[in-house]
Amino acid sequence: MAEGCLFCSIIAGDVSADKVAETDEALAFRDIEPQAPTHVLVVPKVHSPTLTELAESHPDAAVAVLTLARAVAVDEKITDGYRLVCNNGAGAQQTVFHAHVHVLGGRPFTWPPG
Repeated sequence: MAEGCLFCSIIAGDVSADKVAETDEALAFRDIEPQAPTHVLVVPKVHSPTLTELAESHPDAAVAVLTLARAVAVDEKITDGYRLVCNNGAGAQQTVFHAHVHVLGGRPFTWPPG
């Protein structure tokens, strides 16, 4: 856990969140500013600033995030089309520097993304 990290505080139970799924290695909860009818964040329980760094330092945790993201899509009934978004770094608009994936669905998406 990293001091001052919002997602670490959610994992620890110090900050409340609308949790939708959890495994030993990852936690899924609803985004507080949803960009789609379904907008769930999936975070590893180990702290790493970005998903790419997580994949290098804790590959099993990275797989656990993607596996839980799929389970969320199934539970939310959006498997006919959903988007996984991972912003890596400030230049990609990452605002919480704890690796995470956004699971977005429930509406049509365009390409390229904005």
